[in-house]
Amino acid sequence: MNTPNPIDIKLHQKSRVLEIAFEDGSRFELPCEYLRVYSPSAEVRGHGPGQEVLQLGKEDVTIAAIRPVGNYAIAPSFSDGHDTGIYTWEMLYNLGVHYQQLWAEYLSRLEQAGCQRKATATGASQ
Repeated sequence: MNTPNPIDIKLHQKSRVLEIAFEDGSRFELPCEYLRVYSPSAEVRGHGPGQEVLQLGKEDVTIAAIRPVGNYAIAPSFSDGHDTGIYTWEMLYNLGVHYQQLWAEYLSRLEQAGCQRKATATGASQ
C-alpha cells in the first residue's frame, strides 16, 4: 500500500500541535513533544537496534520552523535546538495511525527509567 500524501499541514503554536490531513481523509493532531521524542534522527534512534536514546524533559518543546524536504518529507526545527530529523510522509502517517500505542510505549519507557513527565502549560501530563 502506498502512503497517502498530505494535503494540509498546520502548526498550532499555542497548543503545540502539528495537524496533518492526508488525501485519504485521515487527519492527525500530533503534539510537538510526541514528534520530538520519536524523531527519526540518529541522535534519537541511534545507528542500530538497541541504540535508541530516551528523550527526557520535552514536555514544553515547540516547533520553531518547518522546512520542506523535496516532495516527500518535512524537517522541523524544535525549540530545544534539535533539527536533524527528516519526517517522511510515511513516517508522519504511521505516527498518526499508531499514536495511542506509541505514546503509551513512550510513557512506559519513562516509567521504567524512573522518570516522570511534568504537567505542561496546555494541560496535565498526558
